Amino acid sequence: MDAVNKGNARIPKAGPESEPFKRPSRDEAEDAVRTLIAWAGDDPKREGLIDTPQRVVDAYEEWFSGYREDPMTYLSRTFEDVKGYDDIVMLRDIDVESHCEHHMAPFLGTACVAYMPTESVVGISKLARVVEIYAKRLQTQETMTSQIARAINESLNPHGVAVLIDAKHECMTTRGVHHPNVSTITTQFTGVFKTDQELRERFLRLAGR
Repeated sequence: MDAVNKGNARIPKAGPESEPFKRPSRDEAEDAVRTLIAWAGDDPKREGLIDTPQRVVDAYEEWFSGYREDPMTYLSRTFEDVKGYDDIVMLRDIDVESHCEHHMAPFLGTACVAYMPTESVVGISKLARVVEIYAKRLQTQETMTSQIARAINESLNPHGVAVLIDAKHECMTTRGVHHPNVSTITTQFTGVFKTDQELRERFLRLAGR
């Protein structure tokens, strides 16, 4: 999906020939929640639901805050004084809280991210932040895995990048096939992690695979 920037928001485009849509106002968003409540079969004016539209919109602002942030800004500050370090830099068990674009249902899990630096490294918290930014958008797990790897690869120009995400999707656990114990694993490898089988297997062992 293409996107354009408008203010601090990342506004998606419906297609290559479409104009960017206008982001609805908060009042319009709350009205949409009331419509969904009524469609579900309940009264949005009922006491227990009267403040629900406001709470839902507040939650959406948090769940989808990744549209308002650019992951590249977190990867732009690097450090070259690494005292000759030339091995894997890896973070594992990064919490992933995201929503699938197909049903807008949550999927929850963990991510492992690694790269083989060239001449510089980035602060480790920035890698976790990149995962969080992409997670707080609507997409598939496959797309998110690829986006994280591409952002690190383009920003740091390392010898290689490895990303593994393991998550459970509520569109499978609470609807549809109803398989609560099934998790989805996606991986993306670039550079030496793609060409060097031993290095790739080392990453997978460190990731607990």
